Amino acid sequence: QVQLVESGGGLVQPVGSLRLSCAASGSSFSIYAMGWYRQAPGKQREWVATIFSAGSRNYVNSVKGRFTISRDNAKNTVSLQMNSLKPEDTAVYYCKVTDRSSGYRDYWGQGTQVTVSS
Repeated sequence: QVQLVESGGGLVQPVGSLRLSCAASGSSFSIYAMGWYRQAPGKQREWVATIFSAGSRNYVNSVKGRFTISRDNAKNTVSLQMNSLKPEDTAVYYCKVTDRSSGYRDYWGQGTQVTVSS
């Protein structure tokens, strides 16, 4: 089992910045990938960014150049630095971890609200 705790959400004005963090804990896990998803009101959950254990990163087109995903392998944490935020970035952001040792099972965080508004 992997437990995830997210932090860093809040209210920010357009063009502002926020940094989300997610810490993974548990016993006997081996992280294959860590990522972020988001769900806006009335919309389906969408993928935002992923970083793999080897270090490669992928982003949805709408956040490229504005968001940066990073991870600390020693601490089993993943962060999402969000710059130049737009109102359409408003959503609940979820952390997801894929655990190699459990057959690539996915674990989800509880979500953290990000609101971009003036």
